[in-house]
Amino acid sequence: MKALSREEIERYSRQIVLPEIGLKGQKRLKNSSVLLVGVGGLGSPQALYLAAAGVGRIGLVDEDRVTLSNLQRQVIYDHDDIGCEKVRSAEKRLRKLNPTIEILGYDTFLNSSNALEICSQYDIVLDGSDNFATRYLVNDVCVMQGKPNIYGSVYRFHGQLSVFGFDDGPCYRCLYPYPPVPGELESCAVGGVLGVLPGLIGCLQAAEAIKLITGQKATMSGRLLLIDALDMVFEEVTIERDSNCPVCGENPVIRHPVDYEEFCGISMDEHIIADAEPFGMSPESLQKKLYSEKNLKLIDIREPAETMICKIDGAINVPYSRIESLWTYIGPDDHVVLFCRAGIRSARVLRLLIDRGFGQVNHLQGGILAWIDAIDPDQPKY
Repeated sequence: MKALSREEIERYSRQIVLPEIGLKGQKRLKNSSVLLVGVGGLGSPQALYLAAAGVGRIGLVDEDRVTLSNLQRQVIYDHDDIGCEKVRSAEKRLRKLNPTIEILGYDTFLNSSNALEICSQYDIVLDGSDNFATRYLVNDVCVMQGKPNIYGSVYRFHGQLSVFGFDDGPCYRCLYPYPPVPGELESCAVGGVLGVLPGLIGCLQAAEAIKLITGQKATMSGRLLLIDALDMVFEEVTIERDSNCPVCGENPVIRHPVDYEEFCGISMDEHIIADAEPFGMSPESLQKKLYSEKNLKLIDIREPAETMICKIDGAINVPYSRIESLWTYIGPDDHVVLFCRAGIRSARVLRLLIDRGFGQVNHLQGGILAWIDAIDPDQPKY
């Protein structure tokens, strides 16, 4: 293994004096390699603390660019990074933090065609993704290549943490054999997330990586940590390896990476929007009808907290989570126009109304984000 320089010994001295790590553990960190899938809310603290800890080679996989809304939780970036490629901005920050380590950026999304090649170059994979398709892909590839998969996820005030595929422990599919039905769960863009929560979970993922590299026995393998940051409750449940698991079980049937859409059906929202296209209304058309149609009912199906950010005057708020109350606000002769943030939820409710026999139903294409772009650019977007 590569030896530590005098400067590195001083840099990592507070870590080296820990009996559980020492010089031997620090050398292991220097000679280790870790891949971060996603450099967002979870990946930001992962990257910062693993770089600071002296992990010798860190890979970053992400094709996104930095946006203003990222800065609430993605602490590796600053305001000047808006519009820049995430992996390039993160590389620059990490090299300033620790110029003694190697940083490799992959400006792409992990997919079935590149996952095996990219993951094969690293000892451990940290899953900081924000969608189910990538989580299953990361899990499967890690099992196939015999690599630990350090899992974390966040939503609203809730977080999860575990280590999969390590020390004969369970994998992600043992816990969640099948993904949720497309559209069943909201994204963080819709549901929101407390900014400090991914920092908490990401740091715990980094801690697990350091423990694995330095040979600590107490890991989160076979254990799932559940965090409720609102009530500040930490719970732990035991996870058993499933002998019938399709990827890590006794008779695995998944032997190669599975394509995103083939497995998770993540294009379902696109199909919903496409089906609703004949009933779509442009912001310009809606603006005209608001002044000309007396029986028009404009229904905002976003959650109440969303309506505090931006709004369309005259709209009635019927939250998507309580959509069963919609029928009390509309009559058979009303021309109903639905809208949400970006047009996905409204397209779903549109189909519901059509199936119930409502004849005059439309939805705002692109949601209130399109309305702001075209009609009311002074309102904030989210």
